[in-house]
Amino acid sequence: MSYFFYILRCSDNSLYCGVSNNIDKRVKEHNSSSSRASKYTRSRQPVKLVYFEKFPDLKKAMQREVEVKKWTKIKKEALVTR
Repeated sequence: MSYFFYILRCSDNSLYCGVSNNIDKRVKEHNSSSSRASKYTRSRQPVKLVYFEKFPDLKKAMQREVEVKKWTKIKKEALVTR
């Protein structure tokens, strides 16, 4: 099974990083009002998928998420616009 590191652009122009094995389903959850949406994105809907990377396992995807979350917004913006 593959896992994905992804970045969403929220309605307030902020960026949200996450990991999932099913991006389409996860983006729909982020855009819903259900408890499956993260607390952060629930108040910043709608969100749009702007970037993703595919990984062979969860560990590598989560390592990438931790790495990118430490970046400045400017550096994240450069990643999603390349």
